[in-house]
Amino acid sequence: MKRVLVLAYYFPPLGGAGVQRTVKFLKHLPDRGYEAVVVTGPERASVDWSPPDTTLFADVPPSTTVIRIDASPPAGRDPNARLRRLLGRPSRLDAWWRREALEAARSAIGDVDLIYASLSPFGSAPVAARLAEESGLPWVADLRDPWALDEWATYPSALHRRLERRRMRSALSSAHAIVMNTKEAGSALLAAFPELAGRHLAVIPNGWDRDDFARPAPRRDDDAFRIVYAGYSHVRAGLRHRRLQLVRRSLGGASPGIGRLARSHALLAEALTRLDESEPELAGRVELHVAGAAPAGENDAASAHVVHRGYLPHPEAVDLMRSADLIFLPMHDLPEGVRARTVMGKTYEYLASGRPILGALPDGDARDLLAALPNVWLCRPAAIDCMAAAVRDVMLSPPEGATATEALLERLERGALAVDLARLFDTVMADHIGSQRRVVPSSSR
Repeated sequence: MKRVLVLAYYFPPLGGAGVQRTVKFLKHLPDRGYEAVVVTGPERASVDWSPPDTTLFADVPPSTTVIRIDASPPAGRDPNARLRRLLGRPSRLDAWWRREALEAARSAIGDVDLIYASLSPFGSAPVAARLAEESGLPWVADLRDPWALDEWATYPSALHRRLERRRMRSALSSAHAIVMNTKEAGSALLAAFPELAGRHLAVIPNGWDRDDFARPAPRRDDDAFRIVYAGYSHVRAGLRHRRLQLVRRSLGGASPGIGRLARSHALLAEALTRLDESEPELAGRVELHVAGAAPAGENDAASAHVVHRGYLPHPEAVDLMRSADLIFLPMHDLPEGVRARTVMGKTYEYLASGRPILGALPDGDARDLLAALPNVWLCRPAAIDCMAAAVRDVMLSPPEGATATEALLERLERGALAVDLARLFDTVMADHIGSQRRVVPSSSR
């Protein structure tokens, strides 16, 4: 068995899509010849957008060694956070993680064959690069989000965005392989940094886990029409963006034309309010269940349909998806023709649930994936009337059959994706061993 050092701040007991990606890979990698040594934060760490989910511990293989940082992360609000950002300096949390993760990883580096960094935090990249330089080991960068190439990310100005791209280029320049989450992100990476074309580049999406769907689907005894949205809901980000939109656009720190409120349940709630007005008897049966770190917004007050479930442990979230009459998949709005570089993590579990899907999506990989499937209704992210019409259509003519084919689901299953990651590790390891053999020791010359 080869051993891989994993830098992963997001790890159980934290929950969320980023944690699930890392843990699901670790679950399947031992079958492919890799055991993990994980360097992560303290067990009492807390992150607003990654609430605790201890059920994810069940996916961590017994062979995994977990090294937790002893020091506690910075507590309380940083009064200098805005100044740090304006000066292009790392946040207190990022600086703490870089320092403590490097020290913790050094204690294990002599017993591993490969370094793997799950990004974000993006500060893990320079840590991995430093460890690789000190140890002579290869390292692999896994970008769960496309870092400075992410159209969702905002900066104080265009200059700050360029500086972050420079940091990204520098950090990835020593990586032996880079994993991107979507094809669009992979294309954007090579367009921005063509010098990385000589590196091993893989596109490995999040996927779904067969074991999460092994138990029978839950049964319901109510006659409500249940719409489910599972995932982080960016209501507050959307409302705040409305106020700062002109400032960010004028300084070039935000992607032009991005609509953040659409990456939430808020616009669907407006669509249901319109359905109330046009067909009250039909709309009276609708319940919109929102599960995740989803703050209430101004749209909720106007809608009697929204049911906040809060963040659910992952098994309960999967059960809720499978109980839906319709699943809602929203993303942020972009100008038509501009392609999104991310796919929401729940997309693949939505497909595995077999339930009909209403996608409010911009152009990009997610829309391309769903456009070819049955039992899918697609709207633009801010097309409220389209959403209302889709809900009406599904209520009046409930579709039958699965949404995704078995072949597609097999390709997106976590075990198959872990095979892809292990093959990438194998390639990197083979290159590394080959390069060592080509080095002639000075004593033999």
